[in-house]
This record gives sequence, C-alpha cells and structure tokens, in this order.
Amino acid sequence: MGNQAKTAITPTRNEDYPEWYQQVIKASDLAERSPVRGCMVIKPWGYALWENIMRSMDAMFKTTGVQNAYFPLFIPLNFLEKEAEHVEGFAKECAVVSHHRLEKGPDGGLVPAGQLTEPLIVRPTSETIIGDSFAKWVSSYRDLPLLINQWANVVRWEMRTRLFLRTSEFLWQEGHTAHATQAEAIERTHMMLDVYAQMAEQYLAMPVIKGRKTPTERFPGAVDTLCIEAMMQDRKALQAGTSHFLGQNFARASQIKFQNAAEKEEFAWTTSWGSSTRLIGGVIMTHGDDDGIILPPRVASSQIVLLPIIRKDKDRDAVMAYTESLARELRAQHFHHQPVRVQIDTRDIGGARGWDWIKKGIPLRVEIGPRDMANNAVFVGRRDKGHRDKTAMARDEFVAGIASLLDEIQQNLFDRAKAFQQQHTTQIDDRQTFIDYFTPANTDKPEIHGGFALAHWCGKDACEAEVKNDLTVTIRCIPLDSPDEPGVCVYCGQPSAKRVVYAKAY
Repeated sequence: MGNQAKTAITPTRNEDYPEWYQQVIKASDLAERSPVRGCMVIKPWGYALWENIMRSMDAMFKTTGVQNAYFPLFIPLNFLEKEAEHVEGFAKECAVVSHHRLEKGPDGGLVPAGQLTEPLIVRPTSETIIGDSFAKWVSSYRDLPLLINQWANVVRWEMRTRLFLRTSEFLWQEGHTAHATQAEAIERTHMMLDVYAQMAEQYLAMPVIKGRKTPTERFPGAVDTLCIEAMMQDRKALQAGTSHFLGQNFARASQIKFQNAAEKEEFAWTTSWGSSTRLIGGVIMTHGDDDGIILPPRVASSQIVLLPIIRKDKDRDAVMAYTESLARELRAQHFHHQPVRVQIDTRDIGGARGWDWIKKGIPLRVEIGPRDMANNAVFVGRRDKGHRDKTAMARDEFVAGIASLLDEIQQNLFDRAKAFQQQHTTQIDDRQTFIDYFTPANTDKPEIHGGFALAHWCGKDACEAEVKNDLTVTIRCIPLDSPDEPGVCVYCGQPSAKRVVYAKAY
C-alpha cells in the first residue's frame, strides 16, 4: 500500500461509493441479504439501532397526542380501487395474494390451491384499511381528532433494491389522523414534518431541508406532500420522511363522515406520514468513513465498549474487576434521559477486536490494562475523530464527563454534515452551468456530481419531466422557507416565482 493509510473498508468512498456502502453494511454487521429477492435480514447490531430510533421517535409522537395501534397486513383489492389515484400510484409495486393454501401437484411438488374470491394486497401503505376502521370509529365531531400510528412492515415490489434504502419489504411507522377541519389537518401535517426534522437533526445528526413536493412527486391521492431531504456524502439527496395532507379524498373513499356541531354531516380531513429503516441508510451515508459506519451517540446501538487488555493470566481477575466496576459506574450515568449503553468485549482476537468496533461505529472505545489501572485511568478512542484517536483520561473524569463527551461527539457529527451540505449547495441561474453541475467530470463515476442546486423552476410538469429525463435530476422539494423571488426557470427560461432544490436522489 506504500504511504496510503490503512482503511477497514475496501473500496473507499472515492473509489466506488455504491460498493463502499454495501461493504460498510457487511463490515459493521448491520444486515445481510435474505433468500427472498429484494428483502433483508436485519442483524442484532442493526436492529438495536432501529430500536433506538423507534424509541425516540415514538416518544416524540406521543408528546403530540398520537397513540399506537395495529392494522391488518392484507388489504382487500376493492379497498385500493376506491381511490383511483392511490391505486394507480402503487399498482406496479403491489404484491398480491390470490390463493390460501398449497397442495401437491401432479409431479409431487407444491402448487397454489384454494383461489380467493377477491385477491388480497400485501400492504404497500395503509390509508385504505385504516380508513375503513376510522369510518367505524367516527360519527360525531366529538370523536375527532383521531391520532393513530402503527409500527409495521410494508411490501413494495421494487425492481432494483439496496439494503436499507430500497427493499421489497421494509420496516416503518405510518401515522394516520382524521380531523374536523381543514386547518387542523394542515397544522398536523406540518407538525409531523417538524417531528421528522427534529428526529433527523437532533438524534441522527443529519441536517435536512424541509419542503413541499411538486404535484408530480406527491404521494398518490394526496392534496399536498411535505418532506425532509438530506444530502449524502456522494451529494445525492435522500428523502428521509414525508407528511401528507390528504384533504377529504380518502375520507370520501372510505366514507369517514361525522356530524358537526351544527348537526350537519361532512367528511373528515385526513393526514398520513411515514419514515422507515431508510433512516439507517441515511446514517451510514451521512457519517460513515472509509473505516465503516459512525453512529450518532443518541441512537447508537451501544455508546461505549470496554476492551480489557489481558496479556498475562495473573492480571485477568484484577483487570476484569476494574472493567466491570467501570461499566457499572458508566451505566449509572444518564445521557439524553437514558442510561448510558455499555458493552464489555473480552474476545481474545488481538488487534481485530478494536477494528471490529471501529467498523461498527461505536462512539467510544475504552481500553483498560494493568498500566491504566495503576494510574486509575482509561485509554479512550473517539470514533468521530478516526481510528488513530486515543487519549488517556483519569477514570473519575471520564465517568463524570461522559454525557458531555457524548454530546460533543453528537454535535461534531451534525456540524460536519451541515458544513458538507452547505459546501455542496449552490445557487444556479444559468442553464449550461446547471447542466454542467449535474454532469460528472469522470464518466466512470456517474454518482459524483455537484450536489444540491437552488434554481428557479417555471412550475410546469413538462419542464420538470425534461430535466429528469435529460439529467436524471429531480426537484427534491420547494423549501418551506424559500422566499418569493421572481426570476426565470433555469431550464426553459419561462417566468418563475421562487427557487427549488434540484438534486440526484436515492
């Protein structure tokens, strides 16, 4: 390798970013492909990360009055047919159950039997099946609002899959609400987008842009779709959460009606909103380096690993007693309203042990040997500062300051990602500059391009489609804080009212 620094992941981000992503997942033991095409097995280290994301987000939902429930995995075909735009949007991704048992065929193999009178759809999303329940639960304005969330799996039969980012089956939460007024439903739509932005930035250390989707990019059947968009290290956008104002479209389809205070019947106003295990992909691509994933402390599967160094058998009992005592002291500390999460790794695998935890992205690695014990100290490595970072610290100082240290790591990750986003976000007003910005200088690496372009758009679907067709670039969102700014469309030259965010995306 000559003078080239050793890295745990091959290839590096600069050499082959898509393959680097796959290798980070493998090296960090987050997940693996399953025997079912397009599906994944989430391994314990990855599932613990998802559990921490779920726990934090669930608490945020409940603070806004949301309650959890669960609805069927199977949806009758006629439910989807009630909302024409909705079924058209999901038709190509639906998995369909047409039979209810297996029988032995003529050759002795198993064949489907017992054809269903009506096919069942494996849920791609649950607006229709939940709408059916809402219609039963609501009769008066006094029954509203209904604020429901479910943690579940969904199936969308994707043609091209990538672990965590786009799989045929994935885990998510989907919130569904019904309201007596349009204003209240719109307020809820924005409220839940704010929750997602808070989750992304304060927990995942992932800076986002809050915005509105264009009509062609809206959720099928929605009146309005809001989203958060994050920039990954290959400068592509990742849609990390969406919140939809559904108007009365789904209420009409599901007959969610109520008597208002004047005893007149009207349809409810509904919303839906969702985020998924795609957030884990976002964490990998926002913070990962050429040694693996880097986990933000607030959601990390574990926050500290203690690595006892035992070179002589006579030291074993003393080192382990010191290590276990330290673990108890650390677990008694609290970080962000939770006990500090600590692991002890006693595996006898030499230097591979440290590299294993570097690849897994644990925020702090703590080595403990006889010399450290003699000094009542610990040897601490910070993952956010790279694999070479190690510092001796007094034990008492380390324990007392653990919350501050984890907060510092959390903030450092966010600041670094924010600086990267700002560095690769450019205001563009010239068509050729716009084209060049999204045209890779190296044709062998089509994923490398400019980043986010803040540019004017005329508002016409045809122009939006032309940009997508020519450059594989989409309007990620119209930023909610984008000021009115008369100009001309960067692509067709027609009048424009404000700038939008253009980017290539996952």
